[in-house]
Amino acid sequence: MTVPLPTSHRALTVPEVMDALSLSRFKVYDLIRSRELKSIKIGRCRRVPADALRTFIDHQLEEAA
Repeated sequence: MTVPLPTSHRALTVPEVMDALSLSRFKVYDLIRSRELKSIKIGRCRRVPADALRTFIDHQLEEAA
């Protein structure tokens, strides 16, 4: 199943980020905790702006080059 990256005005849930990156819940929260992946908290909910996900992916691609 291919998950397209969402538009920039969308805030993703942790499960959506897990699916987009094919990572475990623990790893996504680890990236958030280490501030490699920016997120916001709304009440008790954690959200990752789509722009932050795109920035994270771009940064990983730059490091891999």
